[in-house]
Amino acid sequence: MIGAPGNNAAAAEPSTNDPQIELGLNAAIVMVRDQQPHILVARPGTAGPGTWDALPFGPFAPRAHRTLEIGLREWVKRQTGIELGYVEQLYTFGDRGRHAEPGGAHTLSVGYLALSRDATEEMMGAHWSPWYAYFPWEDWRDGKPEILTEAIEPRLKEWAERPPRPNESARALRRPERLKIGFGIGGGWDEEKVLERYELLYEAGLVEEAKRDGRSAASQWDELPELGRPMALDHRRILATAMGRLRGKLKYRPVVFELLPPEFTLYDLQKTVEAISGTLLHKQNFRRLVEKGGLVEPTGNVSTETGGRPARLYRFRREVILERPAPGLRVKAGRG
Repeated sequence: MIGAPGNNAAAAEPSTNDPQIELGLNAAIVMVRDQQPHILVARPGTAGPGTWDALPFGPFAPRAHRTLEIGLREWVKRQTGIELGYVEQLYTFGDRGRHAEPGGAHTLSVGYLALSRDATEEMMGAHWSPWYAYFPWEDWRDGKPEILTEAIEPRLKEWAERPPRPNESARALRRPERLKIGFGIGGGWDEEKVLERYELLYEAGLVEEAKRDGRSAASQWDELPELGRPMALDHRRILATAMGRLRGKLKYRPVVFELLPPEFTLYDLQKTVEAISGTLLHKQNFRRLVEKGGLVEPTGNVSTETGGRPARLYRFRREVILERPAPGLRVKAGRG
């Protein structure tokens, strides 16, 4: 307990040499276009050191921002020109050495997930970028990604066989067990464990961010493989958290409709779910699931953009929120 008497009280006293703490606000803003999920990234160099992509972010100013979310919305508006709709807080990131500059203030980053229908190609100070460019091993729609078989799994297996670090002895799971849970090596793949997979790659020193941060594990490899596009500061970690959260939330909340226009075809709905989850779904099973769940209703209009027979247009049936406590799409991921 903080402030409790005892021998540990003195050890818990903060040092006067500790760096100052700053509070940063970060937004992983997601949009789906051409059956690909995109995120909004700041122009290289405009929102962080170096030339790596960065999520829109800025410091929280208590006197100017009444709440954290208001501060986030103002920063995103200022950096990109976009007005955020759906927003939810993800997590607070504060690991030492993964954000702070040497000798500078230590930054706690409050990450947010935001969903958008805005497909504007160019915005002031920002652009849309496919999220699988940062996590190519997460897209299974064309079968198991080659990058897993050829680059990731062999190196992770090699890393798992190395002697563990002293502080790993306190972990409940050993490295091979963590690889089984995270990457399905010797087990099954869980599409929601995006952050766990990225953290394993970081810990093993296999991503550029680990090399940039001076992690000793990165120096043990002769050459790092190209494992997706790196991001400034801790932003790929925040994006991984947002991806896993959104994939999980599809199953118990109707958030997918925040990414669709007011009217859509069932084909559009299925392809949007597949894009986010990174897996293909059986067409008839998916449509039965949607109809049984009462998530949509026909508008009476049709779309002729399919190139074949006109497709019926649907809209989200908002009454379902009052009818069921968890009106999501409990799809079962399939693997090629």
